[in-house]
Amino acid sequence: MFEWSETDEMIRDAVRSFIDKEIRPHLDALDSGEMEPYPVIRKLFSEFGIDAMTGEIIDKMLAKQRAKADAIASGEPLPEKPKKDKKSGSSLLGGQESMMAVLISELSGVCMGLVTAMGVSIGLGATTVISRGTLAQKERWLKDIVTMEKVAAWAITEPDSGSDAFGGMKTYVRRDGEDYILNGQKTFITNGPFADVMVVYAKLDEGDGVDKRDRKVLTFVLDKGMEGLPQGKPFKKMGLHASPTGELFFDNVRLSKDRLLGETEEHKGGDGRESARSSFATERIGVAFMALGIINECHRLCIDYAKNRKLWGQEIGRFQLVQLKLAKMEVARINVQNMVFSALEQGRAGKTPSLAEASAMKLYSSEAATDVAMDAVQLFGGNGYMTEYRVEQLARDAKSLMIYAGSNEIQVTHVAKGLLA
Repeated sequence: MFEWSETDEMIRDAVRSFIDKEIRPHLDALDSGEMEPYPVIRKLFSEFGIDAMTGEIIDKMLAKQRAKADAIASGEPLPEKPKKDKKSGSSLLGGQESMMAVLISELSGVCMGLVTAMGVSIGLGATTVISRGTLAQKERWLKDIVTMEKVAAWAITEPDSGSDAFGGMKTYVRRDGEDYILNGQKTFITNGPFADVMVVYAKLDEGDGVDKRDRKVLTFVLDKGMEGLPQGKPFKKMGLHASPTGELFFDNVRLSKDRLLGETEEHKGGDGRESARSSFATERIGVAFMALGIINECHRLCIDYAKNRKLWGQEIGRFQLVQLKLAKMEVARINVQNMVFSALEQGRAGKTPSLAEASAMKLYSSEAATDVAMDAVQLFGGNGYMTEYRVEQLARDAKSLMIYAGSNEIQVTHVAKGLLA
């Protein structure tokens, strides 16, 4: 893939029309937190049929799994597995990866907080349930999340753990008969203040015989309103204001075994660390899609400004230092877009980038987007520092990409480990 298809461009134009009609008029309200992102996302899903499409995909997937389970239970022979079409895409996107890439990048260039709220709910919350949940658990939670009827949060980060997500994890569960008792705290949790469903990672208290850093990590699903589960108010942040971020507190929350994903401590996919690592890779590839949106919008705004802003009797686009900024933006745009195209092609071929490759994409694209956005502010001069010219918001949002999904310093470690393995 070396360019967007005609279909992709048609979708892009439709998304831009939606943005102009439904998002730009409400940017101040979204950026102030006065307006929650979820009604806008639901309207987007409804208008583009995303809720119906994902709901249908989930219904078909669960029906097949239910038929297989019934056949096993009755002793009937299983139907022969059809050969997988490598170009069919993932089960959740149904081969519409490029459509989602267009959607994510276009939204990110206007209001990246919407993308973060949506991406964490579906890209992390729903996919963890898909990868680790039993059939009953998928039937219980999945469809509501993928259609955005319910908002999901994905909770790993803690106040004292930072980038040492697993080693420093203090949130724990202890066995209590057939149940578990959960205690601890999570922070910087996207959708945390308003989430209906929470995927929570916690260490199993295995007694003094196992070092706390090495204890098994289990993954649970919690629902809003459970006893002992207060959800903190949204934090005030530098950027991503349209994406509510907050804390979750667990005070002796009783969890029945049907809330443990897989309903076993010995999950065939490994403990919670393994599912989280898979999610990290997906999340970091998503950062490249968001970075492309930031770069595209800064690129567009700066070219327009360079053509129309005049100093000393001529357009500032005639000055070499301005041209240098525009040229560097174009290089960044081409590089990040090619990364996105590469990820889409791998997805169509049934391949998944390794964690090291995803980390490399995240590292480069987030730095490129931040550099482009800061150069855009500089190119606009005093106007760039004013909220009405939009580039200041893009700069605030872009900076989050260097911290979001694991700080860039950690990405360096993952890339180097991949090279030296």
